[in-house]
Amino acid sequence: MTTSRIAERVRRIKPSPSTSAADRANELRRQGKSIVNLVVGEPDFDTPLHIRQAAAAAMDKGATRYTLMAGTVELREAIVGKLQRENGLSYAMNEIIATNGAKSAIFNAFAITLEAGDEVIVPAPYWVSYPDMVLACDGKPVIVACPEVNGFKLTPAQLEEAITPRTRWLLINSPSNPTGAAYTADEYRALADVLARHPQVMVMTDDIYEHIRFDGEKTPHIVAVAPELRDRTLVVNGVSKTYAMTGWRIGYVAGPADLVRAMDTLLSQSTGNCCSISQAAAAAAMNGDQSFVAESVAVYKQRRDRTLVLINAIPGLSCAAPPGAFYLYVNCGGLIGKTTPSGKVLAEDGDVVMYLLESEGVAMVAGTAYGLSPYFRLSIATSIEILEEGCARIARAVAELR
Repeated sequence: MTTSRIAERVRRIKPSPSTSAADRANELRRQGKSIVNLVVGEPDFDTPLHIRQAAAAAMDKGATRYTLMAGTVELREAIVGKLQRENGLSYAMNEIIATNGAKSAIFNAFAITLEAGDEVIVPAPYWVSYPDMVLACDGKPVIVACPEVNGFKLTPAQLEEAITPRTRWLLINSPSNPTGAAYTADEYRALADVLARHPQVMVMTDDIYEHIRFDGEKTPHIVAVAPELRDRTLVVNGVSKTYAMTGWRIGYVAGPADLVRAMDTLLSQSTGNCCSISQAAAAAAMNGDQSFVAESVAVYKQRRDRTLVLINAIPGLSCAAPPGAFYLYVNCGGLIGKTTPSGKVLAEDGDVVMYLLESEGVAMVAGTAYGLSPYFRLSIATSIEILEEGCARIARAVAELR
C-alpha cells in the first residue's frame, strides 16, 4: 500500500473553485477562444492615488523593515479609529492584529481555536473557502442552506437547530459573497437572542464588503446591535474590496485580547508580520479621503442595475437585486433538464456553467461551489461593456437549448 506524502489535513480540502474556473477560462483563452471573464472577485479600479502615494512615501523614509507582529502602531490606530467611527465599536490596541489579507485572518482564527471535530456553522451560500479552511484546521463545517425565499440569510430557527455541544463558531458574511445578502439590525438581534442560550458559540464576522451597499443603508454590526457578544466575537475585515487594494494583502482582526494574543503567537511562527509598505498604505486608506468609496459603489450600482435587466430578460434565468457586494447570484433552475445542441442534458448548475463557457466563452462559477444550487455567480466588477457582451453571449447560448 502506498502512503501519500501529503498530509491528511491538506488532502481533505480542495482547490478554490473560483480559481479553478479562472484557470479554465485562461486555458481556453490561450487556445485562441474569446473569453468574457465574469469570475474574478476583485475591483477593476486602480488603488486611489493618495494611498499609492502613502506607500511611496513610506518607502522613501525607510519604512521597509520588519514591523511589530500585530502591525504598526499607525495601522492599528487607524483600525481602532475606523471601527469606532464607522461601526460604533471600541477596541484597544492589544485587541487588534493585522494579517496578510482577511482570508489569512479567518484561517488563523480557526487554527487557534478549533480542536478535532469542533463544529463551525456556515450559512450557505458561502464564500468558497470557508468550509475548506474549517476542514484544514480539523474542524467540521456544518452547512445550513439559506434559500432565496429567505433572502439567502440564516434564520433564528435554523441557527437554533444547527447548534450542538460541539459548535465552536458561527460565521457571518454580510454583505455576502456570493449573494450580496445583508443582515439588518433586527435580524442580528434575533440571532443574538439565540446565541444568548449557547454561551460556548463564538461569532466570526467577515465584513469585507461592508461598504459596497446599493440600498443606501449603512451595514450594521452584530456587536453594535448586541454588545453582550463582544467577548466572544472576532471582527474580520480588510482594505481589499473597499479601496481596490486586493494585491496589497492587508486584513485585520479585532476581538478579545486572548484570541488576538494567540493569533499573534501563531503568525509569529508562520507568516510573520504583514508587508510594512502595505501597512502604511492601509493606514492612509482608512484615515484619508473616502470619496473613492462612494464613487466606486455608484459605478457598481450602475453595473448591477444594467446586468439585472439583461439577465432577467433571458428565459430560464432570474435574479433578485442584491443589496450589496459586487456579484449576481443568478437562479438557473429554468435551464436544468434542457438539452444542448450537442445532445447533452444540463443536469445541474455545473453543467450550465460549463456549457456557457464552452459554447460562448462566458466564464462564471457554479452555485455548487457556494453550497446552494441551482445558481451561478456572475461578477459585476468589470465594465458595463464587458457585462453587456457577456449577457448577450449567455442569451445566445440559452436560445440554443431545447
